[in-house]
Amino acid sequence: MEKETSHLGEGSISTSPGKKVVSITEAAKINNVTRQAIYVAIKQKKLKASKDATRWTIDLEDLENYRKQKYSRTKSLFNGELLFDNHKGFYSVNQVAKMLNVPAQKIYYATRVGLMKAHRKGAAWVIHISDVKQYQEAYLSKKAQRSEAM
Repeated sequence: MEKETSHLGEGSISTSPGKKVVSITEAAKINNVTRQAIYVAIKQKKLKASKDATRWTIDLEDLENYRKQKYSRTKSLFNGELLFDNHKGFYSVNQVAKMLNVPAQKIYYATRVGLMKAHRKGAAWVIHISDVKQYQEAYLSKKAQRSEAM
């Protein structure tokens, strides 16, 4: 059985008749994770892979299926409800930090000292959009006004 290799950027995708496969390193780059994370997924049987003598290969279809099934904090459930339901106005600390263009640590600090309301659901902090807007108006807009006055 003859294998072809097509080069894409630094990595390569090998094709067997009808199948496209990638190495552990390439799979990690595609998924934006570490090689160790790929090995763990294989060991936990969450990702199918085969070993040709010394080299692991992963079918691109299997990698895509793994990506679809992979855990995502945005899909997390708590008591059967979506934890960070943006349609209902609930956001994570990191989502709020991105919205306000500030570091996540600033949001954690604001919740810890009582400048912004956040609710604990399981292991996660959930912040409602009304609390985000209130914090933005009360604290971030004042900071912007002070810097303009200088």
